[in-house]
Amino acid sequence: MRELNTDYTKNPLTVTSAPHIKNSETTSSIMFDVIIALIPATAWGVYVYGWRAFVIVMAAILSAVLGEALFQFLINVPVTVKDGSAVVTGLLLALSLPVSVPIWIPIIGSLFAIIVVKQLFGGIGKNVVNPAIAARVFLFLAWPERLSFYTKPYTELPIFSNVEATELISSATPLALLNIKQAPTDSIFDTILGNIGGCIGEVSSLLLIVGGIYLLAKKTIKWHIPLSYIGTVALLTLLFPKIDASVSFAVFEVFSGGLLLGAIFMATDYVTSPVTNLGRIIYGVGCGVLTIVIRYFGQYPEGVSFAIMIMNLLVWYLDMYTRPSKFGGVEKKS
Repeated sequence: MRELNTDYTKNPLTVTSAPHIKNSETTSSIMFDVIIALIPATAWGVYVYGWRAFVIVMAAILSAVLGEALFQFLINVPVTVKDGSAVVTGLLLALSLPVSVPIWIPIIGSLFAIIVVKQLFGGIGKNVVNPAIAARVFLFLAWPERLSFYTKPYTELPIFSNVEATELISSATPLALLNIKQAPTDSIFDTILGNIGGCIGEVSSLLLIVGGIYLLAKKTIKWHIPLSYIGTVALLTLLFPKIDASVSFAVFEVFSGGLLLGAIFMATDYVTSPVTNLGRIIYGVGCGVLTIVIRYFGQYPEGVSFAIMIMNLLVWYLDMYTRPSKFGGVEKKS
């Protein structure tokens, strides 16, 4: 008879709590993928708007990282800036700002995003809304005139000096013209490539799509939210155009402004988006509908930031009502 091995030190049994499905993804690796995906659009923004854009990006990132590290140190909790989430927050905020903003704007925005929206709620994974989105909304509500002034492409602005809103450098974006029912003066090609006025990281739709494809290929994000969000905006603008050229109107509404930046990189935030596929689709459709409602009936020609933040607040309900039934559970009869 084979002798039973009773030496448990040689064959230890490790018991762990759920979940038992493991993979190699970490917060750091996910954030690193997002940063890589944003590099092409960021580089294009710096190329189109000059070194001032680079300074704004770095100011936002450094403020987010240092703000998180200092706050966590002061309240005596582990400093987690190495996970890269603060870098992503600062980068996304900077890319959603026009290059003409004073340098103190991204600094205040990043500190608000990290301390108020993220850390005061318990840190990463516990924030109710996306920090970059909330900071963008806060900055717009506090200083709307600072965030409503866009620069013509390839206009060299002073790096550190404040920029005055003069006709020499101001530029009406395609969305601003569509909001007053005027056809954009820019071509569709320039809009997709990024030769238009707008925020630093949202002007090149092509490079944002490239970044989105990278994230999909790496399985960092899923297709449900971006496709349902962008598809809803495209369908509604095609059915209810503000100008006679319905197809052109839909194309400009999709490829100009912050729709792609928001749909691909902000609405897909793990913490503030649904966990079920059905919930993600409903969430994306809701973002699209709210974006169109704000663009059509509000004074603000954009609407992406407000739409995503509103839907962030409804994620708990979407997860509750779209979660699958437990295996073997008895369905309740209505």
